Amino acid sequence: MNKFELEASSKPINLNHQIVPRVIPFIHKMVQQYGEVSVYWFGRNPRVIIADAELTRLILTNNNGEIIKPPFGPLIRLLAMGLESLEGEKWSQRRKVVTSAFLLDKLKGMLPAFSYSCCTMIERWQKLVEQKNGSCELDVTCEFDILTGDVIARAGFGSSYQEGKKIFDLQKEIAFLVHDALTNIYIPGFRFIPTKKNKRRYKLDVQIKDILRDMIQKKEHLMKDDSSSSDLLSILLLARREQRNSFTTNDVIEDCKLFYFAGQVTTKNLLAWTMVVLSLHPNWQEKARQEVSELFGTKEIPPDFEAINRLKIVSMILLEVLRLYPPLPITSRYTRCETKVGSMRIPAGVELVLPLLLLHHDGRYWENPQEFNPERFTQGVSKASKDQNAFFPFGWGPRICPGQNFAHLESKMALAMILQHFSFHLSPSYTHAPCTRITLSPQHGAPIIIQRISSI
Repeated sequence: MNKFELEASSKPINLNHQIVPRVIPFIHKMVQQYGEVSVYWFGRNPRVIIADAELTRLILTNNNGEIIKPPFGPLIRLLAMGLESLEGEKWSQRRKVVTSAFLLDKLKGMLPAFSYSCCTMIERWQKLVEQKNGSCELDVTCEFDILTGDVIARAGFGSSYQEGKKIFDLQKEIAFLVHDALTNIYIPGFRFIPTKKNKRRYKLDVQIKDILRDMIQKKEHLMKDDSSSSDLLSILLLARREQRNSFTTNDVIEDCKLFYFAGQVTTKNLLAWTMVVLSLHPNWQEKARQEVSELFGTKEIPPDFEAINRLKIVSMILLEVLRLYPPLPITSRYTRCETKVGSMRIPAGVELVLPLLLLHHDGRYWENPQEFNPERFTQGVSKASKDQNAFFPFGWGPRICPGQNFAHLESKMALAMILQHFSFHLSPSYTHAPCTRITLSPQHGAPIIIQRISSI
């Protein structure tokens, strides 16, 4: 597996969307050779690859306790526990709490934070462009790192990017170390050996928890005088007051870690891939800009939910980018007991590997799957594919990502404001090299040349 990954990541690919062989080379070869259901071993653990949309839906919608999230390895736990690691009644209670933070009225309340962060980014880009006589080159992965970090910090925790920046930097480093652990066979007890990487992993974990614990203490102090805050941290702390026996400060810290990581990285990569794709397809860039112009003219885009919701072309573009470049190329589940999946009976203790990226690029479910065609989403997600549904960018079923509307709304506003102020195209230094680093990312960044639109 490592050999396939190293070989695939050693060189870029052509400027097209045929990314499956590069991103998941081992699984791609397995499916080609053995079909949509195949078995392999990871050390002494059996894994079943299931590259079928209907079976994937059955697995992801299973809610009877037979199929669960895979047990978190000791080192992987350092990156994200929280809601993702829970099962049963405890998961159900926590899910309700977290989901309540992303209800429609809460999202509307977050729009001023989205708008402020986007305006700050646009102003920074305008200054850079002015200094370079109308155009400049930016690595948008770094730019969106700042933007999404600021949004998460403000909307999720009521702080600013600078206060949360230390957490982002530490989480990026720990994510790199966790990915390294994921691609190696786990040796029982190895985590206790004081290797350089092990010591660094645990040190980072302690630092992140200390920063979050300090943020929680400050928020609790503020909530004594004002308990009306609607950010995620406030909602978690209010829930902890009500469920003190089952919801501890450590639980709040783990949920915060998960939200910081998943909420930032997912949206950052979605926006970066959207800039790359629209650079490759300038006709769609212009269509989206025309829609933004017709709705908003040269006025600054307001923090108005209904107005942002009218951006149909922008929304279709984001959905098509999520199809071609989903945040998680692979997700997995685990059989707690012998389980029937379709016509198969799978024993207990088997990991089910679901290659979502491959399903998104499968000609059985999509017309011309390698083609960038946002029009396939004209009638919504349910009618976009040949199959009733083969679109899983945020998962599916009861464990679908609770923050997907948060990410989509933030992305729509950011992209609309960029289109309103700038045109853009790929830098000559860009190399097309999608790769998995926990999430699907541009391996060498995404350098884009932005140009000021003269009418603004």
